[in-house]
Amino acid sequence: MRVISLPEEEITARIEAALYSAGRPLSIEELTGASGTNSKQKTMKILTDLIKKTKFVFKAIEITSLEDGTYVFQLKPAYMSVIRRFAHQPLVPSAALKTLSYIAYEQPVTSRRLVQIRGTQVYAHIKELESMAFIEHEKLGRLKVYKITEKFQNYFGITDLNSMKNKLVATTNNEKENKMTKKIHNDSSSQKSLI
Repeated sequence: MRVISLPEEEITARIEAALYSAGRPLSIEELTGASGTNSKQKTMKILTDLIKKTKFVFKAIEITSLEDGTYVFQLKPAYMSVIRRFAHQPLVPSAALKTLSYIAYEQPVTSRRLVQIRGTQVYAHIKELESMAFIEHEKLGRLKVYKITEKFQNYFGITDLNSMKNKLVATTNNEKENKMTKKIHNDSSSQKSLI
């Protein structure tokens, strides 16, 4: 079996993508896995080059090593106070995001069903989501039927709606399973303390 080696530019791009999208510090093992190589040494060399490159190219952001040996792509501490007012304003407010995820999962979905599930505040969510071009509607008699747009799919990186639905179901099932496991553990712990 022949092992195909990735070009260094591709390895660098994969490490950049992992650091950028993670939103948390990553270990060298995680970065090695993301890089598509099995070499921690090669990953470290590329990571060191990336750290130098970001120091030269960027003024407000950096890739840095933390005390625990992990690496993070972050805003430099000196700029935290400058961006604080922007960081607290998400693109889509939490309630509207719940409505958007429901539409994405159940589409096509009628306005009547949205009101049943999300309440009358859904009208404000719909207005906001349509203004962002994340959803669109068709008239079906007196009802409106909502579905997500191509812009939604591009923005959230969704290429296959069926796989997205399967992931949502799997995540929901895992959350339910974790809650049940915790409940069972807590119940058995409290029973042991009674003995």
